[in-house]
Amino acid sequence: MLTYSLRRLAIGIGMLLALSVLIFLLLRLTPGDPIDAYIDPNIPMSPADLAELRSRLGLDQPLPVQYLAWLQQALTGNLGYSIKRMDQPVLGLVLSRIAPTILLMGTALVISISVGIATGIISAVRRNSVTDVSFSVLALAGISSPAFLSALIGLYVFAVRLNWMPSGGMLTPGEPFSVLDLLHHLILPACLLAVAQAALIMRYMRASLLEVLNQDYVRTARAKGVIEFWVIVKHALRNALLPVVTLIGSTIGLAIGGAIFIESVFNWPGMGLLLVDSVETRDYPVIMGATLIIGACVIVVNLLTDMTYAVIDPRIKVG
Repeated sequence: MLTYSLRRLAIGIGMLLALSVLIFLLLRLTPGDPIDAYIDPNIPMSPADLAELRSRLGLDQPLPVQYLAWLQQALTGNLGYSIKRMDQPVLGLVLSRIAPTILLMGTALVISISVGIATGIISAVRRNSVTDVSFSVLALAGISSPAFLSALIGLYVFAVRLNWMPSGGMLTPGEPFSVLDLLHHLILPACLLAVAQAALIMRYMRASLLEVLNQDYVRTARAKGVIEFWVIVKHALRNALLPVVTLIGSTIGLAIGGAIFIESVFNWPGMGLLLVDSVETRDYPVIMGATLIIGACVIVVNLLTDMTYAVIDPRIKVG
């Protein structure tokens, strides 16, 4: 297990380096000059001043030199300073936004796993029934709905028309903190974020369980008189969960993409909203730092998923 984990960790570090190179190049290839983000339009600057500023920031160096200088600082924990947020350290700024995003994504993940696995099991057990067809149609609709569309529809229906939920924010302004108030603001964006992932889990769970239920050892258990509930829970469910575990890990990236839209629509003060604001203001250090940390989180989750898969299925060789 240790060798397997170290090998996967080495691959993850390589992927993280490749991601940093890609984001660095994409930011440099965007229209406009990076120096524009550092200039106050209300303060006129001469060409000599611009040249001095470009030299001080290292923007007059070749791109490989600029990247290696940034990477050297990043390895020491210094991700630079925000341009548009009064020179706040990028690392501290990003870390301050991680907790709300983890809360939102963690709640959405719990909802999606619970709903997806439960509905997948019910659909497989009641194959071709009205319940199965209804769940399948809802899952197809959930997969086909982009996150921004689900967020806008949910906001309009539940916050504007029905007035059941708050229209945005993490807490009610001017009110003292309370868990109930936090949950009241959290439940709608978390449920909307969980829609697509719950639909995917449901479809995979249904297909996997149907395949397992047709295996010989399941038929043998039934022939021995084992109650159907225990046939499913004890004999079929563990093997049917193997592809679902892999799916959950691989869809973390999808959930992060959805969280960016959800946080923007609901003004949720997480990393997604920070990233969108930074893109709009061309805050390059924050974009680089936030993207790097998000990428690291995805890689760690995939590593944990691979290890979980190996633990669930002892047939997998991890040496």
